[in-house]
Amino acid sequence: MSEQKAEGHSTELKPVRLRDALRKARIEAADRTGVVVDLRDAEVARLEILNDALDSLFAEIPSGVDLFDRGISQGDTPRLWIDAVAHVAMGRDKRMYRFVQDTRFGRIVLAQSHDVATIVDSVTDYIARRMIEREHAMIVTPMPAEMPAAAPVKRQSSRLLTFTLGFFAGLCALFGFALLMALR
Repeated sequence: MSEQKAEGHSTELKPVRLRDALRKARIEAADRTGVVVDLRDAEVARLEILNDALDSLFAEIPSGVDLFDRGISQGDTPRLWIDAVAHVAMGRDKRMYRFVQDTRFGRIVLAQSHDVATIVDSVTDYIARRMIEREHAMIVTPMPAEMPAAAPVKRQSSRLLTFTLGFFAGLCALFGFALLMALR
């Protein structure tokens, strides 16, 4: 019997120890985590470059306008927020800037480019549009002059007429329904 075992398993496998397998898995996980951290740091660095390029634009905004709150958020996806609904995030290739706006119908891409200057131009246009919208919202329309009081309309007679017509229409409908049931 022992000869059959020896013939059937001529090549013996080296036993794998659990401790060695765990060590190998930890090393692989550390390598993957290091790559992810490096990619996230690269995204944040690119967003900081764009943030620095936007400094002169935000310096021109009047101090009374508080629509814009610029800042880089650290999270799973780093973002450079322009205001509460618009932000710049990196594309899937981690080199392309994507300027997007959240709307009630979903997220729309306002601009997408590898070039910082293109995104700065798009953000400039966006800020200008938002400031114009704010100006239009802040305009107070004058109240129209009061119209001269017209002679009061007699509402009592029109209410009585409406009630009477409704009463007779309901009475006719009830009579018609009763007649229809009687004929069956």
